[in-house]
Amino acid sequence: VQLQASGGGVVQAGDSVRLSCVASGHTFRSYGMSWFRQAPGKRREFVAGITWPSGSSYYSDSARGRFSISGDNAQDTVNLQMNNLKPEDTALYYCAIGEWSTVSESGMDYWGQGTQVTVSS
Repeated sequence: VQLQASGGGVVQAGDSVRLSCVASGHTFRSYGMSWFRQAPGKRREFVAGITWPSGSSYYSDSARGRFSISGDNAQDTVNLQMNNLKPEDTALYYCAIGEWSTVSESGMDYWGQGTQVTVSS
């Protein structure tokens, strides 16, 4: 199973960034595709996720209202549109897929390599 994440970069506070992730090689029929992040010195945390095939979406409190998750079940892709970014959003963002989980880090089965988002003030 492979998860290929793209997007990210260095932006200023208030800017927007779009992250994308493509999954391949799994045989899950019902599963979650999610974004987690890990800031320096902090634990990895859930950001947003989407459950296929229902399309139900989930957000952390910090992401709700500023971030939007979308994707395509058939293409096995998930995107994270991040608006009004803040310096505290600076982190390494990971795409993950879990057969029985969308929100729980321990429940995710496979992880992408991570893509860095740096927000300067």
